[in-house]
Amino acid sequence: MVSILWVDDEIDLLKPHIIYLNQKGYNVQSSRSGDEALDLLKLETFDLIFLDENMTGLSGLETLALIKEKYPRVPVIMITKNEEESIMDEAIGSKISDYLIKPVNPRQILLAIKKNIETNQLVRQKMIRRYQSEFNKLSRDISSNLDHNEWKDLYKRIVFWELEIGSYSDVEISDILEMQKVQANNQFCKFITKNYKSWLHNNNSPLLSNKVFQTKVFPEIEKNKTLYFVLIDNLRYDQWKMISSLVSKDFDVLDDDIYYSILPTSTQYSRNSLFSGLLPLEIQKKFPEFWRNDSDEGGKNMYEELFLRKLVDEKFNHDIKLSYNKITNIDFGRKFVNQINNLSNNELNVIVYNFVDMLSHARTDMKVIKELAEDDYAYRSLTLSWFEHSPLREILRKISDHGAKLIITTDHGTINVEKPIKIIGDRNVNSNLRYKQGKNLNFKANEVFEISDPHSYFLPKQNISSKFIFNTEKNYFVYQNNYNNFVNFYKNTYQHGGISMEEMLVPIIKLNSKK
Repeated sequence: MVSILWVDDEIDLLKPHIIYLNQKGYNVQSSRSGDEALDLLKLETFDLIFLDENMTGLSGLETLALIKEKYPRVPVIMITKNEEESIMDEAIGSKISDYLIKPVNPRQILLAIKKNIETNQLVRQKMIRRYQSEFNKLSRDISSNLDHNEWKDLYKRIVFWELEIGSYSDVEISDILEMQKVQANNQFCKFITKNYKSWLHNNNSPLLSNKVFQTKVFPEIEKNKTLYFVLIDNLRYDQWKMISSLVSKDFDVLDDDIYYSILPTSTQYSRNSLFSGLLPLEIQKKFPEFWRNDSDEGGKNMYEELFLRKLVDEKFNHDIKLSYNKITNIDFGRKFVNQINNLSNNELNVIVYNFVDMLSHARTDMKVIKELAEDDYAYRSLTLSWFEHSPLREILRKISDHGAKLIITTDHGTINVEKPIKIIGDRNVNSNLRYKQGKNLNFKANEVFEISDPHSYFLPKQNISSKFIFNTEKNYFVYQNNYNNFVNFYKNTYQHGGISMEEMLVPIIKLNSKK
């Protein structure tokens, strides 16, 4: 039962209101002075306080200050005859939750209670009704023969409901939505395995990694104007939606879109493809000295800037001023904030920000991070908390101050893995938990998506008999040796490289500075 304290030196005149609220199911206690109210607060807990502004002894404002000092979380509604602006300003400045002008009527009082105490419950109930209405439509659409644009829209709807339901911590509804998401991912994986190869061989395909610059970036480049392209590694669409409210303080969102990351959904393949404008096999053929296979030594993403400059030169014939910066630690991020002023004469500035990728991998290796991000809701919240205090936010503010255009995107997403899949392979097999490449792979065919002819998927192969296999949904590969230890170590960690909505359907956002 909601417990209310009503403080007024003329409380006897308010008995009809108190009786009305008691009949509505509220427990209302009264007090004739500020001192008496403070004594009651020491003894009992109240959900809401009505406080008269003009009382003998301790005034309403004096009582308010003492209440807020000792009980800052209790909402206080000031009731006053005085409509002077200074009184209102002082009350509002003292963090009242609402104020009412005397004489008050019962419906005003009831509305104030619902507004300040029951709003979350009422909104939650309405949200549940809306989701119940949407549930059947989502289920029908998941089971339908969706095209690549409809899958993007469906994933956006699922993310919308994840954020809506997650904000109310409703476990029961969250579990129902998660079941729908599992069902959607199951159908999405079937859709990808059926259509992905044909996308690579014809023009009737969704936007893939290798066409991002030609389709989304180059049309935005103008002479003597500055465009920033910010790639936040591993940024999922739901994480973008979490930080978008902060980004929107400095930028107008002109286009909130999704593109399809290529397979494997790992940095080595998808990011190199994005910056080169080529599929992995095409990169290997055009730049054999710069391509690294999974088993090769050395960094796999050391030539992104070279690929990008060649792509830009082919399009604009060396006529574009371009910068490329990769931020891999917080110290460089802080220093880079001050470098934004030096980039305003470039037509294109590319920034790769690796923090989200570090966060996801740290979650695998560090117990503290793993505990902080035990599920998608916590992972999104951690991303928002990081961004709010990160150098990246300061970088974006500086970009806005210069009135520049901005594109925010990523190279692939991640998924929280749950189900181990046994695999046997030799020492040359790559270490990624979501895809494997090699010639001596032993696995159950019905548990993976197998590519026995990598070249037909524009993937390089290390030798003639090499093949690729991909995990779908929430599965991850584990070798038989020391199986149980690895199962427990990697379960509920965020991985990428395979096939899922979270990994493949990634954000690409066009923004314009509000300055």
